[in-house]
Amino acid sequence: MPGWFRKASFGLASLLSAGAFVLLLAALAAPRWLHGKILCQTGAELVNATGPELATFIGDISYGLFRGSKVRQCGLGGRQSQFTVFPHLLRELDAGLHLATLLLLVLASALALVSLGFAVLNTAQVPARAMHGPGGVCLWNVLAGGAVALGIASFMAAVKFHDLTERIANFQEKLFRFVVVEEQYEESFWICVASAVALATNLLVVALSQVPLPEIKTKVEEATVTAEDILY
Repeated sequence: MPGWFRKASFGLASLLSAGAFVLLLAALAAPRWLHGKILCQTGAELVNATGPELATFIGDISYGLFRGSKVRQCGLGGRQSQFTVFPHLLRELDAGLHLATLLLLVLASALALVSLGFAVLNTAQVPARAMHGPGGVCLWNVLAGGAVALGIASFMAAVKFHDLTERIANFQEKLFRFVVVEEQYEESFWICVASAVALATNLLVVALSQVPLPEIKTKVEEATVTAEDILY
């Protein structure tokens, strides 16, 4: 295989691994994994609100893995509040799934860094051990991508099957009861998905780097000697 093609392939793999690492850090730090609309059920029932009147009792909530905010609309105007997951809110949530999401994404970040190191090593030289070569790069990418996929699945399971948004919306609420009327994943969630796509693309790049390319050979013209050349 031509050396330039191998170096270019693993150079691209290095960029993808670095990109996946940065995306995972951004997803962990950003506070907007999910945005939802919450209805103040207690307030709506007190005034027997129906139809368009319900809009005055619908607030907003958005949160990430560490913090979030919500706007309460209970007939007295919007009231915004901030909250943090650690340590108090964690007791109200499904702590197992939340911690699993967090730890899996941290693990995926570390594995993406290892993948970056292996890709840089393969860009600079051909490793003596097969484990340090393309197979090693693929292995770390598979492990990192699997950790990201499991982290995303854990978060979606907490939202869909354990009423994560509703539990957060009703945290420390004694007088009012909130129900979720709309949920949608926000940019932090999709950034996390993008990191998984980058890791999957890395596998394709490394696989293509092993495709043998035809070597370009320069044709050397042989000099022909005639009888006239000998006479001269």
